[in-house]
Amino acid sequence: MKQVAAPNLKRPSPHYRPSVLRRLQKDKWLYILLLPGLLYFLLFKYVPMWGVLLAFKNYQPYTGFWNSEWVGVDHFRMFFSNPEFFMLLRNTLVLSFYNLVFFFPAPIILAILLNEVRIAIFKRSVQTLIYVPHFISMVIVASMTYVFLTTAGGPVNELLYAHTGQKIEFLASPEWFRPIIIVQTIWKECGWGTIIFLAALAAVDVEQYEAAIMDGANRWKQTWHITLPSISSTIIILLILRMGNVLENGFEQIYLMLNPLNREVAEVFDTYVYMMGITQGAFSYSTAVGLFKAIIGVILVLGSNYLAKKFGQSGLY
Repeated sequence: MKQVAAPNLKRPSPHYRPSVLRRLQKDKWLYILLLPGLLYFLLFKYVPMWGVLLAFKNYQPYTGFWNSEWVGVDHFRMFFSNPEFFMLLRNTLVLSFYNLVFFFPAPIILAILLNEVRIAIFKRSVQTLIYVPHFISMVIVASMTYVFLTTAGGPVNELLYAHTGQKIEFLASPEWFRPIIIVQTIWKECGWGTIIFLAALAAVDVEQYEAAIMDGANRWKQTWHITLPSISSTIIILLILRMGNVLENGFEQIYLMLNPLNREVAEVFDTYVYMMGITQGAFSYSTAVGLFKAIIGVILVLGSNYLAKKFGQSGLY
């Protein structure tokens, strides 16, 4: 009987790499799906970076971008020598510190509490209720704050007056501005922030809890020794990203709650850039302030990532 020779199938070398064109043809639909996101970042994130050159020019609309005088770092010198610089820096850093201390842990705590709920319908109902404020406009939130805290018929002040005979100027008092901002932020964004942490908690191995129960660990010890270490990488990454926004407190919220009576604690870099750039037309000066914020944000992100990796945590890269 005549044997048929097996076909000579040449296996590709382990070092073989298909050409770029071949890879594009093979995964073309994946690249097409990537295209909208790529265009978004290109058009709205990278192309506008060309505008930072305004910070080094004395831009005049009637002379145009290219014909405006080049002044180097004069706007930065003017900003750093401005008597309001330290007030803006103090207000911005204090609000960011309050956000890190009070707001950042809130979604973590709430996610852990929701993760302990075993009644599915109750858990879903609570999640829906705490997600809703995220979709409410900050203008509505500020209006609700005014309605509740105003001295002219506000329910909070009416309740205080009924019990103490006095009313508190919440909206005009500098000492109440920061607590109001933090409470607004927690109420509006805390529920939405739990989504990421609930997803991280869903990946925790259940067998670890079963072993801890066998060892006699209570719920607090399980949370401290199993839950938190299991989601620590997620917490660290979000904290690093948060550090990049230390000098950003959210323009809309601050602007809506800002008034001449609380300006000494309420004015931050975001509102200052709006005031100088839009209302006073100092485009180059306000661009310099914005560029200063961006540079500090990048430094903080890189520094936080470096420290996280130094302490054995997985950073952003």
